[in-house]
Amino acid sequence: MKNLGYYNGKFDEIEKMTIPMIDRVCWYGDGIYDATYAHNHKVFDIDAHLNRFYNSAKILDIIIPMERNELEKLLKELVLKVDDGDQFVYMQCTRGSGLRNHVYEEGTKGNLWITLTPCPVADTYKPIDVITFEDKRFLYCNCKTLNLIPSVLAATAADRAGCKEAIFHRGDIVTECAHSNVSIFKDGKVITHPLDDKVLPGTARIRLLAFADKLGFETEERNYTLDELMNADEVVVHSTGSFCIPVRTVDGKPVGGKAPEMLKTIQDALVADFEAQCAAD
Repeated sequence: MKNLGYYNGKFDEIEKMTIPMIDRVCWYGDGIYDATYAHNHKVFDIDAHLNRFYNSAKILDIIIPMERNELEKLLKELVLKVDDGDQFVYMQCTRGSGLRNHVYEEGTKGNLWITLTPCPVADTYKPIDVITFEDKRFLYCNCKTLNLIPSVLAATAADRAGCKEAIFHRGDIVTECAHSNVSIFKDGKVITHPLDDKVLPGTARIRLLAFADKLGFETEERNYTLDELMNADEVVVHSTGSFCIPVRTVDGKPVGGKAPEMLKTIQDALVADFEAQCAAD
Protein backbone atom coordinates (compact mmCIF):
# COMPACT_ATOMS: atom_id res chain seq x y z
CA MET A 1 0.00 0.00 0.00
CA LYS A 2 1.15 3.59 -0.61
CA ASN A 3 -0.47 4.57 2.73
CA LEU A 4 -2.92 3.08 5.21
CA GLY A 5 -5.98 4.16 7.14
CA TYR A 6 -7.48 2.09 9.98
CA TYR A 7 -10.81 2.57 11.75
CA ASN A 8 -12.15 0.11 14.33
CA GLY A 9 -10.76 -2.97 12.62
CA LYS A 10 -11.22 -1.93 8.99
CA PHE A 11 -8.31 -0.69 6.92
CA ASP A 12 -7.53 0.41 3.37
CA GLU A 13 -5.69 3.23 1.64
CA ILE A 14 -6.61 6.46 3.40
CA GLU A 15 -8.43 7.96 0.41
CA LYS A 16 -10.85 5.01 0.39
CA MET A 17 -11.73 5.13 4.10
CA THR A 18 -14.87 6.80 5.51
CA ILE A 19 -15.81 7.83 9.06
CA PRO A 20 -19.42 7.85 10.43
CA MET A 21 -20.91 11.29 11.04
CA ILE A 22 -21.94 10.20 14.55
CA ASP A 23 -18.33 9.79 15.69
CA ARG A 24 -18.02 12.35 18.52
CA VAL A 25 -14.96 13.80 16.79
CA CYS A 26 -17.39 15.35 14.29
CA TRP A 27 -19.33 17.19 17.00
CA TYR A 28 -16.71 18.17 19.53
CA GLY A 29 -13.22 17.10 18.45
CA ASP A 30 -13.73 14.79 21.42
CA GLY A 31 -10.65 12.62 21.50
CA ILE A 32 -6.92 12.21 21.97
CA TYR A 33 -4.04 11.36 19.68
CA ASP A 34 -0.37 10.51 19.55
CA ALA A 35 2.15 10.27 16.76
CA THR A 36 5.60 8.92 16.02
CA TYR A 37 7.61 7.72 13.04
CA ALA A 38 8.66 4.40 11.57
CA HIS A 39 12.08 3.84 10.06
CA ASN A 40 12.93 0.61 8.25
CA HIS A 41 9.32 -0.43 9.05
CA LYS A 42 10.06 -0.21 12.79
CA VAL A 43 8.05 2.10 15.05
CA PHE A 44 10.31 4.58 16.85
CA ASP A 45 10.11 5.05 20.65
CA ILE A 46 6.87 3.06 20.72
CA ASP A 47 6.75 2.55 24.50
CA ALA A 48 6.90 6.27 25.26
CA HIS A 49 4.19 7.10 22.73
CA LEU A 50 1.81 4.38 23.86
CA ASN A 51 2.37 5.36 27.51
CA ARG A 52 1.40 8.95 26.70
CA PHE A 53 -1.54 7.87 24.52
CA TYR A 54 -3.08 5.76 27.29
CA ASN A 55 -2.30 8.39 29.93
CA SER A 56 -4.07 11.09 27.87
CA ALA A 57 -7.08 8.78 27.59
CA LYS A 58 -7.09 8.18 31.34
CA ILE A 59 -6.99 11.89 32.16
CA LEU A 60 -9.93 12.60 29.85
CA ASP A 61 -11.95 9.46 30.75
CA ILE A 62 -11.73 8.00 27.22
CA ILE A 63 -11.78 4.22 26.81
CA ILE A 64 -9.36 2.97 24.16
CA PRO A 65 -11.04 -0.15 22.72
CA MET A 66 -8.02 -2.45 23.04
CA GLU A 67 -5.33 -3.15 25.58
CA ARG A 68 -1.96 -1.48 25.24
CA ASN A 69 -0.13 -4.66 24.22
CA GLU A 70 -2.75 -5.33 21.54
CA LEU A 71 -2.32 -1.86 20.07
CA GLU A 72 1.46 -2.22 20.09
CA LYS A 73 1.16 -5.50 18.17
CA LEU A 74 -1.32 -3.94 15.73
CA LEU A 75 0.96 -0.95 14.98
CA LYS A 76 3.93 -3.22 14.34
CA GLU A 77 1.81 -5.24 11.90
CA LEU A 78 0.31 -2.25 10.09
CA VAL A 79 3.61 -0.49 9.37
CA LEU A 80 4.67 -3.56 7.38
CA LYS A 81 1.73 -3.07 5.00
CA VAL A 82 2.98 0.33 3.73
CA ASP A 83 5.54 0.18 0.92
CA ASP A 84 7.82 2.93 2.23
CA GLY A 85 9.74 2.02 5.40
CA ASP A 86 9.86 5.69 6.55
CA GLN A 87 6.39 6.59 7.80
CA PHE A 88 4.49 9.10 9.93
CA VAL A 89 2.61 6.90 12.40
CA TYR A 90 -0.53 8.58 13.74
CA MET A 91 -3.13 7.18 16.14
CA GLN A 92 -6.17 8.75 17.74
CA CYS A 93 -9.09 7.61 19.84
CA THR A 94 -12.37 9.50 19.95
CA ARG A 95 -14.84 9.13 22.78
CA GLY A 96 -17.15 6.95 20.71
CA SER A 97 -20.28 7.45 18.65
CA GLY A 98 -23.72 8.94 19.19
CA LEU A 99 -26.05 11.74 18.22
CA ARG A 100 -24.95 15.20 19.33
CA ASN A 101 -25.10 15.47 23.12
CA HIS A 102 -22.50 17.14 25.32
CA VAL A 103 -23.01 14.48 28.00
CA TYR A 104 -21.37 11.15 27.23
CA GLU A 105 -22.51 7.82 28.58
CA GLU A 106 -20.26 6.13 31.12
CA GLY A 107 -18.43 3.10 29.75
CA THR A 108 -18.70 4.12 26.09
CA LYS A 109 -15.88 2.52 24.11
CA GLY A 110 -13.84 4.83 21.92
CA ASN A 111 -13.26 4.69 18.18
CA LEU A 112 -9.68 3.92 17.21
CA TRP A 113 -8.11 5.57 14.16
CA ILE A 114 -4.65 4.91 12.73
CA THR A 115 -3.03 6.47 9.68
CA LEU A 116 0.34 5.63 8.16
CA THR A 117 1.81 7.89 5.49
CA PRO A 118 5.27 7.93 3.86
CA CYS A 119 7.40 10.53 5.64
CA PRO A 120 11.01 10.68 6.90
CA VAL A 121 12.07 12.45 10.08
CA ALA A 122 13.37 16.01 9.73
CA ASP A 123 17.04 16.93 9.38
CA THR A 124 17.87 17.74 12.99
CA TYR A 125 21.09 19.54 11.95
CA LYS A 126 19.37 22.11 9.71
CA PRO A 127 18.57 25.41 11.56
CA ILE A 128 15.10 26.92 11.25
CA ASP A 129 13.41 30.29 11.63
CA VAL A 130 10.48 30.70 14.03
CA ILE A 131 8.02 33.29 15.28
CA THR A 132 6.52 33.89 18.71
CA PHE A 133 2.77 33.55 19.23
CA GLU A 134 0.56 34.28 22.24
CA ASP A 135 -0.55 31.04 23.89
CA LYS A 136 -4.36 31.16 24.13
CA ARG A 137 -4.90 27.44 24.59
CA PHE A 138 -6.93 25.93 27.41
CA LEU A 139 -5.34 24.06 30.34
CA TYR A 140 -5.26 20.47 29.10
CA CYS A 141 -2.05 20.97 27.11
CA ASN A 142 -0.55 17.96 28.91
CA CYS A 143 -2.99 15.76 26.93
CA LYS A 144 -2.70 15.34 23.17
CA THR A 145 -6.32 16.29 22.52
CA LEU A 146 -7.83 16.83 19.09
CA ASN A 147 -8.71 20.45 19.91
CA LEU A 148 -5.87 22.06 18.01
CA ILE A 149 -7.31 25.33 16.65
CA PRO A 150 -4.76 27.57 18.46
CA SER A 151 -1.92 25.40 17.16
CA VAL A 152 -3.37 25.49 13.65
CA LEU A 153 -3.54 29.30 13.77
CA ALA A 154 0.00 29.58 15.11
CA ALA A 155 1.48 27.12 12.61
CA THR A 156 -0.27 28.91 9.75
CA ALA A 157 1.01 32.30 10.96
CA ALA A 158 4.54 30.87 11.04
CA ASP A 159 4.20 29.44 7.54
CA ARG A 160 2.94 32.76 6.17
CA ALA A 161 5.96 34.46 7.74
CA GLY A 162 8.26 32.01 5.96
CA CYS A 163 9.06 30.18 9.18
CA LYS A 164 8.89 26.56 10.31
CA GLU A 165 7.47 26.85 13.83
CA ALA A 166 5.76 29.17 16.31
CA ILE A 167 6.90 29.46 19.93
CA PHE A 168 4.02 29.95 22.37
CA HIS A 169 4.25 32.27 25.35
CA ARG A 170 1.81 33.11 28.17
CA GLY A 171 2.64 36.68 29.05
CA ASP A 172 6.44 36.70 29.26
CA ILE A 173 6.80 32.97 29.96
CA VAL A 174 7.74 30.62 27.12
CA THR A 175 5.71 27.39 27.11
CA GLU A 176 6.17 25.26 23.97
CA CYS A 177 5.54 25.41 20.21
CA ALA A 178 2.62 24.84 17.87
CA HIS A 179 3.68 21.23 17.36
CA SER A 180 6.97 20.83 19.27
CA ASN A 181 8.53 21.47 22.65
CA VAL A 182 11.20 24.17 22.93
CA SER A 183 14.26 24.41 25.18
CA ILE A 184 17.24 26.69 25.56
CA PHE A 185 20.92 26.05 26.26
CA LYS A 186 22.68 28.49 28.57
CA ASP A 187 26.13 28.18 30.16
CA GLY A 188 26.29 24.44 29.47
CA LYS A 189 22.80 23.81 30.84
CA VAL A 190 19.59 22.62 29.09
CA ILE A 191 16.62 24.62 30.37
CA THR A 192 13.02 23.71 29.56
CA HIS A 193 9.52 24.50 30.85
CA PRO A 194 8.40 22.27 33.75
CA LEU A 195 5.73 19.65 33.17
CA ASP A 196 2.28 20.99 34.04
CA ASP A 197 -1.04 21.51 32.27
CA LYS A 198 0.46 24.19 30.00
CA VAL A 199 2.84 21.95 28.04
CA LEU A 200 2.86 18.50 26.52
CA PRO A 201 5.10 15.87 28.15
CA GLY A 202 6.97 15.42 24.89
CA THR A 203 8.73 12.13 24.24
CA ALA A 204 11.54 14.04 22.49
CA ARG A 205 11.73 16.28 25.56
CA ILE A 206 12.30 13.18 27.70
CA ARG A 207 15.05 11.98 25.35
CA LEU A 208 16.71 15.41 25.17
CA LEU A 209 16.94 15.73 28.95
CA ALA A 210 18.04 12.11 29.38
CA PHE A 211 20.81 12.32 26.81
CA ALA A 212 21.96 15.75 28.00
CA ASP A 213 22.29 14.35 31.51
CA LYS A 214 24.05 11.22 30.22
CA LEU A 215 26.54 13.38 28.32
CA GLY A 216 27.36 15.40 31.42
CA PHE A 217 25.30 18.55 30.81
CA GLU A 218 23.15 20.05 33.54
CA THR A 219 19.38 20.16 33.04
CA GLU A 220 16.82 22.44 34.64
CA GLU A 221 13.03 22.37 34.39
CA ARG A 222 11.68 25.83 35.19
CA ASN A 223 9.82 28.78 33.76
CA TYR A 224 11.98 30.94 31.51
CA THR A 225 11.21 34.21 29.76
CA LEU A 226 11.16 35.54 26.23
CA ASP A 227 14.21 37.61 27.13
CA GLU A 228 16.06 34.47 28.20
CA LEU A 229 15.01 32.83 24.95
CA MET A 230 16.41 35.68 22.88
CA ASN A 231 19.69 35.69 24.83
CA ALA A 232 20.22 31.92 25.07
CA ASP A 233 23.36 30.24 23.79
CA GLU A 234 21.11 27.98 21.70
CA VAL A 235 17.37 27.68 21.14
CA VAL A 236 16.17 24.22 20.07
CA VAL A 237 12.80 22.78 19.12
CA HIS A 238 12.25 19.08 19.56
CA SER A 239 9.61 16.53 18.63
CA THR A 240 9.58 12.87 17.69
CA GLY A 241 10.34 13.73 14.09
CA SER A 242 12.86 16.51 14.65
CA PHE A 243 14.98 15.43 17.68
CA CYS A 244 16.84 18.71 18.41
CA ILE A 245 16.64 21.36 15.68
CA PRO A 246 18.45 24.66 16.31
CA VAL A 247 16.57 27.92 15.83
CA ARG A 248 18.34 30.52 13.67
CA THR A 249 15.96 33.48 14.08
CA VAL A 250 13.01 34.39 16.31
CA ASP A 251 10.68 37.01 14.83
CA GLY A 252 13.44 37.84 12.36
CA LYS A 253 16.09 38.40 15.04
CA PRO A 254 19.19 36.14 15.14
CA VAL A 255 19.47 33.85 18.16
CA GLY A 256 21.76 31.09 19.38
CA GLY A 257 24.87 29.87 17.62
CA LYS A 258 26.94 30.20 20.78
CA ALA A 259 27.21 26.55 21.86
CA PRO A 260 27.77 24.59 18.63
CA GLU A 261 29.83 21.81 20.23
CA MET A 262 27.24 21.13 22.95
CA LEU A 263 24.48 21.19 20.34
CA LYS A 264 26.26 18.78 17.98
CA THR A 265 27.14 16.40 20.79
CA ILE A 266 23.50 16.11 21.85
CA GLN A 267 22.22 15.91 18.26
CA ASP A 268 24.66 13.12 17.41
CA ALA A 269 23.55 11.11 20.44
CA LEU A 270 19.86 11.49 19.61
CA VAL A 271 20.36 10.54 15.95
CA ALA A 272 22.46 7.52 16.94
CA ASP A 273 19.73 6.37 19.32
CA PHE A 274 17.09 6.71 16.58
CA GLU A 275 19.18 4.68 14.14
CA ALA A 276 19.86 2.03 16.79
CA GLN A 277 16.17 1.66 17.71
CA CYS A 278 15.12 1.38 14.06
CA ALA A 279 18.09 -0.51 12.60
CA ALA A 280 17.30 -2.68 9.60
CA ASP A 281 17.23 -6.42 10.24
